[in-house]
Amino acid sequence: MKFLKYQGAGNDFVMLDNRAGQFDAIDQSDIATLCDRRYGVGADGLMLLAEADGYAFRMTYYNADGSHATFCGNGARCICHFAAHLGLVGQKTPFRFIADDGPHEASCNGDWVELGMTDVEETRDVLGGLWLNTGVPHLVRIVGSRQELADLDIMSVAPALRNAAELAPDGANVNFVSIDNPKQISLRTYERGVEGETLACGTGIVASAIAASRQTGATDFTVAAKGGYLQVRFKPDGKAYRQIVLAGPAKRVFVGDIEF
Repeated sequence: MKFLKYQGAGNDFVMLDNRAGQFDAIDQSDIATLCDRRYGVGADGLMLLAEADGYAFRMTYYNADGSHATFCGNGARCICHFAAHLGLVGQKTPFRFIADDGPHEASCNGDWVELGMTDVEETRDVLGGLWLNTGVPHLVRIVGSRQELADLDIMSVAPALRNAAELAPDGANVNFVSIDNPKQISLRTYERGVEGETLACGTGIVASAIAASRQTGATDFTVAAKGGYLQVRFKPDGKAYRQIVLAGPAKRVFVGDIEF
C-alpha cells in the first residue's frame, strides 16, 4: 500500500488517500502497526482523506494506538497540504472540509496552512488548570518560567491528570504552559492515544493560547512547541471563543510503499 508521511511542527502523520474506499475496513490494530516507530512507518497518528458531498474532502483521524479521535489540529493542517498536493484545493483560495467535529475552513500558501477551528463554547477551572474542548478535550496548566517548563518531569505528572476522575469518561490531553511575554507562550503536551509527550499538538496549542489570554488579555499568540512555532488568533465572545485560527507550516516528508 502507498502512504505519505507528513509533519507539522514536529507532529508526524501517516496519510492515506481513501477516495476509492479501499481503507474503509482498516482496524485499530492495523493503524497501531502503521504508526509504530519500529514495526511500521512511525507516526503520532494516521489520517484518511475521503470524498464528502459539499466539501473538498472528509478527514478521519486516528491516534497512534489506533483509537479514533474527533480532530487533530496539526493533522488537519497536514491533510490540507495533502489535498493541495492531490489537486483537490487551490493555493491561496479558502476551502471547506469536514471532520468528525464538524466543518472547517482553511487555506494553503505553499507550506503555510491556516486552519479555522471549531468554536469553544465552554471552559471550566479544574485540577489546578483550565479545561476546554478545541476539537478534543484539553487540560491546560500555567507554570512559572520557561526554564521551569523545560525542567518539568511531564511523565510523572501528566498521566494521572489525563485519567483523573474529574475528566471522566474521556480524559483529556494535558498541556503545561509558560507565558514568555503577553503574546508568546511555550508549551509541552501529553497526548491521549499516544500516551506520551509529543513535539506539538495543534488543538493543545489553541487551548493553551486561550488559557494564557485569561492572564494577558491578548487574542493572538506566537506559540513555541518543542517541534516549532505556530500562530493562534481568536475573538472572545462572552464566555465563548470564536473565529479561531491555527496557522503554521505543514510539510510532506516522504512518500513510500509498505507491505501490509
